[in-house]
Amino acid sequence: MINSGYVLTAAEMLAAEEKLINQGTSVEILMEQAGQGAAQQIWRVSHDMPTLVLCGPGNNGGDGYVVAEWLRKKGVSVSVAAACEPKTDAAKNAHSLWQGKTYTIDNAEPKPQVIDCLFGTGLQRPVAGNLIERYLHYCENARKRIAIDVPSGVDSDTGQLLNKVPDFDLTIALGAVKPAHFIEPVRSKMGHIVAVDIGIDAESDVRVLKKPVVVRPKATDHKYTRGMVVVVAGEMPGAAKLTALAAQYSGAGYVKIFASPGFEAPHASIVVNCYESPKELAELLSDQRISVVAIGPGLGRDSKVGKIVDQVLDGNRKLVIDADALTVLGDAFVDKLKNLQQPVIATPHTGEFYAIYNDAGTSKIDATQTLAKASHATILHKGSDTVIAGPIGNSVLSNISCSWLSTAGTGDILTGIVAARLANDSISGFEAAQEGQWLHGRAAQLVGPAFSPEQLIEKIPIAMTECL
Repeated sequence: MINSGYVLTAAEMLAAEEKLINQGTSVEILMEQAGQGAAQQIWRVSHDMPTLVLCGPGNNGGDGYVVAEWLRKKGVSVSVAAACEPKTDAAKNAHSLWQGKTYTIDNAEPKPQVIDCLFGTGLQRPVAGNLIERYLHYCENARKRIAIDVPSGVDSDTGQLLNKVPDFDLTIALGAVKPAHFIEPVRSKMGHIVAVDIGIDAESDVRVLKKPVVVRPKATDHKYTRGMVVVVAGEMPGAAKLTALAAQYSGAGYVKIFASPGFEAPHASIVVNCYESPKELAELLSDQRISVVAIGPGLGRDSKVGKIVDQVLDGNRKLVIDADALTVLGDAFVDKLKNLQQPVIATPHTGEFYAIYNDAGTSKIDATQTLAKASHATILHKGSDTVIAGPIGNSVLSNISCSWLSTAGTGDILTGIVAARLANDSISGFEAAQEGQWLHGRAAQLVGPAFSPEQLIEKIPIAMTECL
């Protein structure tokens, strides 16, 4: 994985490039490596498609001149539309080596393929005026659109759009992936994302989610050593049933549901223990064989739910907290979790996240890291751009997703998968959240379009097989 899977901000990327330069690699060589690597990716997907390269004044524009020259030498009909003259020494050098035709941004003819090299990583203001109009014009009149590093008009650190940005077919990250390659609203505009290695060797506190390694049970294992998962049910029994089934299909040795009288088990192998008061729930939770308690899916929000949640928090068990339990905790979330002794994983979607942490002014990554550190919990901030942050603030961005997961019940299934992985004593809460996220996304990819929650659950063991 490029740069060992670390995700770099604009400042971190600049520091990494300066490190290479201080070690003797010139800016011109880095630009040549980046541009030629990008051009090779473009050649693979487009071959000799007539191409227009949009070049800005900085080093992203310099990359564009390198791309254009490489494609020209391959026989591609390629021209450049320049926003202005190059401003940096490296871009000026790349421009001097370009042997094809250069037009002003106003005078070029649209081509079937457009390559966006106007502005890349580090842009903090909108592309405006005539330039944005011409940029959109060339993109709208192309059959294929490719962005170099990030599309122009994107904050590469937050994924926010600074101006209107068209949809791209391919985005080529240079040197390292950036937060914007994973965070909405820009992620879904980038199309397929590939990366070009230029020798960057830098670490950060953000990494890309990778496929986990799932260890098979030992010959001496039994249902309790593999972990007992308890799901606390509420007024909507279906959600708790999905959570319990998902935990069972994800490797838990024993799954129970604690519920009100009359609750029917989703399967004969899942035990239901009933309680009628918080005190009776406390007695059930006192079973020392319990590894993990999952609470929230279908719990409800009536007056008694707060006492149920408090009882679970007092039980000194590893926890997975989701859905209604998060809403009930609200802005007391941090105070009630920060002193717990056992690992806790919370799995909010964006609405639930801002019910427990209302600072909407920061990026999704920063906000998730801040909440994780404040609560001493692992936060799995769900969505098509899932962010997972651990209690010390290190985080992982998910590169595995499926838009078909946008249906009722799939979040309850994620809770069950994460709970089963947390029941494994050999991994941390941060690791369990990553395993659960990967398995959930991969199961969705395996099941195909327009699936039911039950069909998704059935694919979990297949996803796990890929990780053995």
